[in-house]
Amino acid sequence: MENDNLPKHIAIILDGNRRWAKSKGKPASFGHKTGADTLEKIVRYANKIGIKYLTAYVFSTENWKRSQEEVSALMMILQNYLDDFGKRADLENIKINIIGNPNRLSEKMQKSINNCMERTKNNTGIVFNIALNYGGRDEILRAVRKIANEVKENNLNPDEITENTIQENLYTKNQPDPDLVIRTSGEMRLSNFLLWQIAYSEFLFVQKNWPDFNEQDLDKAIEEYQKRTRKFGAN
Repeated sequence: MENDNLPKHIAIILDGNRRWAKSKGKPASFGHKTGADTLEKIVRYANKIGIKYLTAYVFSTENWKRSQEEVSALMMILQNYLDDFGKRADLENIKINIIGNPNRLSEKMQKSINNCMERTKNNTGIVFNIALNYGGRDEILRAVRKIANEVKENNLNPDEITENTIQENLYTKNQPDPDLVIRTSGEMRLSNFLLWQIAYSEFLFVQKNWPDFNEQDLDKAIEEYQKRTRKFGAN
């Protein structure tokens, strides 16, 4: 792995927690808890090797369709994760940023989100984006509505709307787009993740379920990324 050619921003679709748990005869909640532990380990390692941004897809706007039992268990795991990891992240100079629509989340979850972000806001290490109740189409829709309101209020001329205008209204404002997108468990789809931001990202699909993903797997993913030539639409 070349340390001088690291991706600045890695995005990960954490897939396979339920599959992994089922293979061990355990409930889905066990897989999600183990997946949360794996995520903390990977974020800590990414910070150590010099990755500047890491975005993890932990709960989508579509995940509410799962059973109430699983959703409730997952929300409890996520809230505990934010409360506990927020403290450890602060000690390790990790900045936590939650992206997604908070409106459907409980007041307790929203409080945990605010506390976590406030605690780590001045940290200068890796920016760890947690995509929680996130959907790519929803993000773009919210951005369009904000821009439309600016036009309505005569603060913006439609002819002046650019790609940067949209970028400035996304959750990832002021962040570079992901260089590398990793999806675990062998599935090969985007699942409504960062649809605007990953227009020119490199993709890597890993066969392992997320709880089995480790630091060596991240190294291999980065090494594969470093072998590729990024053209951004050029010949």
